[in-house]
Amino acid sequence: MNPFLLTFLYFAIAIAVVVVGLVLFEMLTRKYKDWEEIREGNAAVALSIGGKIVGICIVLMFSIFHNDTIMETVIWGAYGVVLQMVAYILFDLFTRGFSVEEQLKERNVAVGLISFSVSIGVACVVGASIS
Repeated sequence: MNPFLLTFLYFAIAIAVVVVGLVLFEMLTRKYKDWEEIREGNAAVALSIGGKIVGICIVLMFSIFHNDTIMETVIWGAYGVVLQMVAYILFDLFTRGFSVEEQLKERNVAVGLISFSVSIGVACVVGASIS
């Protein structure tokens, strides 16, 4: 296949997977609306969402490196989104002293940075496992 066309297809798939992932994350957060918070300048939520975007793209990158088909990349991308959601839920469960969602809503940048780091860390582990 023409490398320019293939690059465009991977680009389009990445956009689609990220958008679907962000819609699912928006449904996961009940105490605020991600894009409203970002529009209002909430850096903590922006860090959290940014980590998810970069995390999904890292998984897609490793998938493109190690797979032969576009469909495999879509499947790995979807799997990466699911694991990012699981990581976010676990992060919230393991922080017993406070709610991650409430802290992000209250603009706690420290929690946003940890959320960003969790997303990137999960993506690196998932990506490295793709063969």
